[in-house]
Amino acid sequence: MDRGASLLFRLSQRSCAFAERWFPDAYAFALAVVVVVAGAALLLGVRPLAVATSFGEGFWSVIPFTMQMSFIIIGGYVTADSPAVSRLIEGLAALPRSARGAVALVALVSTVSALLHWGLSMILGSLLVRALARRPALGMDYRAAAAATMAGPGSIWALGLSSSAAQLQANPASMPPALLAVSGVLPFSSTIFLWQSMLLASVLLVVAVFVSWQTAPPAGTATSAGAMGIDVADGGRSLAPRQRPGEWLEYSPLLGLIVVALGLAWLVAQFATKGFTATIANLNTYNLMFLLLGMLLHWRPRRFAESVTRAIPAVAGVLLQFPLLGALSSMMTTAHNADGVTLSNVLSHAFSAVATHDTFAPLVGLYSAVLGLVIPSGGGKWLVEGPYVMAAANQLHYHLGWTVQIYNAAEALPNLINPFWMLPVMGVLGLKARDLIGYTFVLFAVNLPIVLLLLWLLGSTLGYQPPVMP
Repeated sequence: MDRGASLLFRLSQRSCAFAERWFPDAYAFALAVVVVVAGAALLLGVRPLAVATSFGEGFWSVIPFTMQMSFIIIGGYVTADSPAVSRLIEGLAALPRSARGAVALVALVSTVSALLHWGLSMILGSLLVRALARRPALGMDYRAAAAATMAGPGSIWALGLSSSAAQLQANPASMPPALLAVSGVLPFSSTIFLWQSMLLASVLLVVAVFVSWQTAPPAGTATSAGAMGIDVADGGRSLAPRQRPGEWLEYSPLLGLIVVALGLAWLVAQFATKGFTATIANLNTYNLMFLLLGMLLHWRPRRFAESVTRAIPAVAGVLLQFPLLGALSSMMTTAHNADGVTLSNVLSHAFSAVATHDTFAPLVGLYSAVLGLVIPSGGGKWLVEGPYVMAAANQLHYHLGWTVQIYNAAEALPNLINPFWMLPVMGVLGLKARDLIGYTFVLFAVNLPIVLLLLWLLGSTLGYQPPVMP
């Protein structure tokens, strides 16, 4: 190994071999957790039929949320994939003057855009990596740059506007009754717009850029896309010329502009009557904004439809796993024994028994990070974790909004070492998980103690407020 490489880079190279050997597929993780939870319910004394019933009743319980999360990915992709944003990407790719500077730029773009939209962050970062790779004289390491696209989804995305848990908590219609009963409704002003949350996000942004710069190999020791046999030519996005009169509507922007105008008129009315915060807190509204933006930027319906088709593979993991997560939430909160005790009750009491008001933040943060390894989903995992964590927060008189942010900050960490969240990046860049995890593991190791410490310190500045029901 090159002695000129940084210490963090050398550490990341040694972690690659371990990650490649021991990290299984994310779907297998989800199946295993279902089996473990079902077994735990049986050990608790829940009748087998009751476990099966809760599984079946919960399996389709989060389908609206599943579609909302799917459209977050699609909306982010079609926006980043549009011609106008593509030109912006090419402009950004012309800025770096060094291999490490290029990787740091990817991390910066990923983290900043993640505060707006985690789906946009991964796709925008990936397309920027491809554009930077088309500058071979830069000497950028393709794998390190690809790993830097995970800086946003693996550190601060859940502290931003597309936070699944914060969005869910602000929308009582999307929450399962078991969660609503213990948490009430929490507007963004109680979660992501807290000054404590914004300070935490700022610190993690700086750390992510610094670590990405340090883990990148210096020029001359990098592995380029060409060396890996990956074609990064900018092809496949041009719209084929119209060949038949019947295709006129597909190529004319007229119908798309009318639909965009209808959507914009509705959005203006929503902002005027509900205000900015309440409007963007609704996932349906949030997704519509990005779909309308994508339609406008692609201009022609055919181009927009082709971009959506390219986005669909990135949605597969959500469609596969979210029904299982709904079943998990149901089994943990509704399957009870003869005494009426559920797994959620047991875990809530365990938190109350072990945690104090002062230790609640780091304990919940550590638990959320570990659970994220087996349930790699921001919003879906909150459906499982939220009911008993919020119940424990109430018992300890801990700030409920900051409890959501504890979850948000900690649950992002496993995204750096779990292949599930890397699937969109790998699909765009033609890489495998082992190419990224060696680098992202280092950021995970650095972020973990920083996150736990700041969650504890900042949480001590907030007081308890009882749940507010709709």
